[in-house]
Amino acid sequence: MKEKSVQLQRVIGYIQGTIFLFSMIIGAGIFVAPKGVLKYSSCNVGVSLSIWAACAVISMAAALSVAEVGTTFPRSGALHYCLKRALGPFIAFLSLWADLFNIPASIAVRSLLLAGYIIQPFYSGCIVPEMPKKCLALAILLCLGILNIRGVKDVTWFQTITTIVKMTVLGFICVTGIVLLVRGRKENIARFENAFDGEVPDALQIVEAFFQGFFAYSGWTVITNIAGELKNPTKNIPKCVATALTLVSLIYLLVNISYLAVLTPNEIMSSDAVAVTWMDRIIPSMQWAISIGVSASIFSSLNCSVFSVARTYFVASQERQLPLIYSTLNMHSCPAAAVIHTLLFASIMVIPSDIISLINYIGFVGWLQLGLRMVGLIKLRFLEPNLPRPYKVCLPLVFGTIVISLFLVLTSVIKAPKMQHIYIFLFILSGVLLYMPFKHFNLHSRYFDKITCFLQLLLNVSPADDTDTF
Repeated sequence: MKEKSVQLQRVIGYIQGTIFLFSMIIGAGIFVAPKGVLKYSSCNVGVSLSIWAACAVISMAAALSVAEVGTTFPRSGALHYCLKRALGPFIAFLSLWADLFNIPASIAVRSLLLAGYIIQPFYSGCIVPEMPKKCLALAILLCLGILNIRGVKDVTWFQTITTIVKMTVLGFICVTGIVLLVRGRKENIARFENAFDGEVPDALQIVEAFFQGFFAYSGWTVITNIAGELKNPTKNIPKCVATALTLVSLIYLLVNISYLAVLTPNEIMSSDAVAVTWMDRIIPSMQWAISIGVSASIFSSLNCSVFSVARTYFVASQERQLPLIYSTLNMHSCPAAAVIHTLLFASIMVIPSDIISLINYIGFVGWLQLGLRMVGLIKLRFLEPNLPRPYKVCLPLVFGTIVISLFLVLTSVIKAPKMQHIYIFLFILSGVLLYMPFKHFNLHSRYFDKITCFLQLLLNVSPADDTDTF
C-alpha cells in the first residue's frame, strides 16, 4: 500500500481562494475601524469617507503588486522567500522576527473584539468587564487552534459557511442604509449635507486615520502566503485579488454610509460595537442576530490569519531561519507547531487590551515591511529579468506603493515622534542578537535536537517530504 506523502496539498481553487481572501479581509476591521477613522478625521464625514475610498484604491494597487510575488514563486510563504532572495537572509530574518510578534498582535486585537461582540448583549447598556472578555478571547484562540490543526479542507469548509453568514449581515446593513437614504428623511441624510464642513485634520491625523482604515483592508497578502496550497496559482492569485478587493471596497463604502445614515459621528465614536449600536436603532430586538453575524465574520478572519502565518513560519523553517520544528506537518498536512506558536503569543498579547494602540503598532510595522517587499520585487526585476513571471504588475503601481509606505511610516515618526517608535525599531533590531550566533555563525547544540525530537513526539509531527525549488 502506497503511503501518503507528508506535504502541503494544493486543494484550493479560484472560488475557494476568493472566499478565503474575502473572509480574511472582512473581519474585525469594518466593525472597529470606522471609530478610529472618524476619530483621526476630526469627525469630518467627508474626509472620513474619502479616506475609506483612498484606502480601497491603495490596497488594490498594493495587493496587485504583491500578487506578482505569488505567481513568480508559487509556494507557501512566497513573500518571505522573495524577501530573502532579493534582499538577503538578514533583512528577511528581521522581517520574520517582527512577524513573530506583529501577526499575533493582530490576532489578539480581533479576538478581543470578537469576545466583546459576543458578550455585549449580556451587558446591554453597560461597559463589558475586562476579565470575562479576556477569558472568552483565550477560549476563542483555543478553538482556532483546534480547527487549524485539522487541516486545509476543514478550514476551507468553515470559511465557506462563515462567508455566507457575514455576507448576509453586511448585505442587510448596506441595503438598509441605501433604503434610508432613498427615503430622504432629514435625520438620515443630515450627515451627508455639507459633508466636508467642520474641522479639517492635519497631516499626522490623516496618517493615523489611514492606519485605522488600512487595518480594515489588511489581510490581502494571505492569498500569496498560501500559494503552495492553491490550484494553478499563477492564474488564480491575480483573479482572486481583483475579485475579492473590488467586492470588499464596495461593501466597506456602503456599510460606512449606512452607519452614518443612522448614527452621528459622536455616537459612532462612543460605541465599542458600532454594528450592534446601529442595529439597536433599526431593530432593537435583533441585536443578537447582528452579534452572531459579526462574530462569524471576525472568527473567519482570525481563522485565515492563523492559517496564513503558519505557512510563513513553515517556509522560514525550511529556509533555515526558524527551528526545524516549524516545518513539520501533522497527519492533516498542517504545520501544527507554527499554529501553536502563533496562538500562544496571541494569548499573551490579549492581556494588555489597548486595541487602538495595537492597531497603530500593527499598521506601522506592516507598512514598513510592505515597503521592503516592494523594493525586493523591483530588485528582482532588474537582477533576474529572465525569471519566469506569468503575471507582471505595472512598475508605477509598485513605486506608488513604496512612496505611500514611506509617507505613512516617516510622517508618523517625524511629525510626532513617540517612544513606541523607538521601542519598535529597537525590538526589530534585537533580532540581530539571535541572527548572528544561530544563523550567521551557525551555532548549534545537541540540546536543540533533543528538544526538537521531544516536540515531534509530543505533537505527532514529521518533516515534509520535499520542498519547492526555484
